[in-house]
Amino acid sequence: MIRRFDRIGVLVRVAVLVMSLWVTGSAAWAQTTAPTGGTETDRLAALEKSSAEQAAAIAAAQSAGDNSWMLVSSALVLLMSGPGLALFYGGLVRRKNVLGTMMQTFAMMAVITVLWALVTYSLAFGEGSAFIGGLHNVFLRGVGLAPDPKYAATIPLQTFMVFQLMFAIITPALITGAFAERMKFSAMLAFMVLWAMFVYSPMAHMVWGKGGLLNASLGGRFPCLDFAGGTVVHITSGVSALVTALYLGKRLDYPREPMPPHSVVLSFIGACLLWVGWFGFNAGSALSAGTLATSAFIATHFGAAAAAIGWSAAEWIRGGRVTALGAISGAVAGLVAITPASGFVTPMSALWIGLIAGVFCYFMCLCHQRHQPHSGGGKGHWPARRQQGSDIEPVGCHSDCVDVIYSGNAGDLIRGG
Repeated sequence: MIRRFDRIGVLVRVAVLVMSLWVTGSAAWAQTTAPTGGTETDRLAALEKSSAEQAAAIAAAQSAGDNSWMLVSSALVLLMSGPGLALFYGGLVRRKNVLGTMMQTFAMMAVITVLWALVTYSLAFGEGSAFIGGLHNVFLRGVGLAPDPKYAATIPLQTFMVFQLMFAIITPALITGAFAERMKFSAMLAFMVLWAMFVYSPMAHMVWGKGGLLNASLGGRFPCLDFAGGTVVHITSGVSALVTALYLGKRLDYPREPMPPHSVVLSFIGACLLWVGWFGFNAGSALSAGTLATSAFIATHFGAAAAAIGWSAAEWIRGGRVTALGAISGAVAGLVAITPASGFVTPMSALWIGLIAGVFCYFMCLCHQRHQPHSGGGKGHWPARRQQGSDIEPVGCHSDCVDVIYSGNAGDLIRGG
């Protein structure tokens, strides 16, 4: 009897389980067969919301990455001015003028920053005529944290502004080497303030600004392929430096008194800092952390390396030795040469550009040599001090190029030199 009741209990439990499964399945089937218009609408709305959130997250991540790279690039370009350029120039002048020469670069870091905030950013990148910007952005009015798609769509406009500020700082600082030891500090300040307003700002607007004459991509008339400042920075500073040197003339007591560089070691350190900072100068001009920045970064490095080798090889072939000042001069020449093309050329093309620039600039310096009589201590020449057991001569062999740059006798390069 007990076994029979056990069997009946088992059968009852199985029957209850089957009924519960049937009821659950029927409810689920009824749910799926009921009208689903509202459910599908909710599902589509949720899907669209999720897609929008993902797109916003991706855009925020890209903006954060680009903004980080641009802030680092801004710091690297400032590194080029101080200490890079300050050390490079400071090592090439006489001992008594080292601090004065370095102070000129430091002054540009302060004065041009304030001037940029007050008016020159507006003149360079504000909307205006084909030649100069207007006054819509004076005192940085309208320059906020929202991006300006016409300049850079993924970084705040203030980041773009401060990156361009670093270019505005180093450009007049480059000119100070042309009048080294020959201009009062107060005169230098007045000259550079006027130069920043009436030379740099119009040129920056014409090449990079909205509606600039040479910026066809933003409504200008003529296209100008200047990726990172070959026109705005190097041509303007180079021509201005040459004109200034010609106007001021030679240093007092030159060439009667020898004027060798004070410390090539300082110049060597400065050149190395310039090389590192130039990655921000060129790769940062991509205005993003994408593949274009990678291309410009590699082209910059390859161009500098090839130019240093080109200059050094030309020196070695002609004179049987390599000079430290020649090697770093070649590297700087290569960096300048690759700048306008850094975003447009392949690594192999960058090597050729750098090599040609190094050799060409070396022989241009030699053109000045035939106009200089080589006497014991005159004309800025001094005995070479060659390292024992080495073909590297740190001082002396490069004196002709130092004469060209720092004597103010740059007219010889024009008059048949």
